[in-house]
Amino acid sequence: MAYSSGFRNKLVTILNRKEQTVGKYGIDSAGVEWEPVGTVWANVSWAKGNRAMNNGSLDVYGVENVRMLWNDKVTMRSRIQYGGKTYQILPETFHDDYQKNEIEFKMQIIINDK
Repeated sequence: MAYSSGFRNKLVTILNRKEQTVGKYGIDSAGVEWEPVGTVWANVSWAKGNRAMNNGSLDVYGVENVRMLWNDKVTMRSRIQYGGKTYQILPETFHDDYQKNEIEFKMQIIINDK
């Protein structure tokens, strides 16, 4: 069962890595560039529950839960722009199911990305 359209009420932009470049000191030595590949509707909610409260660490508060319809643009290596901030997907939390038409993952805010 796919998520209902009212459930997906936030617009998020998917960023994927541009092609690798070889600089003076090797692959991506000049930095990694990201390009927007699409904008989709998703449900975004802050990470809550016993695990988040028990951890009590500052990095827990920069974590958001995301659910969206399946698409071929987002991967566990993608980045997400939402609310004027850039997030990285936590790879161990990425679950996609084409037959159920669902993608779920947790994303963590990136600080000092440049």
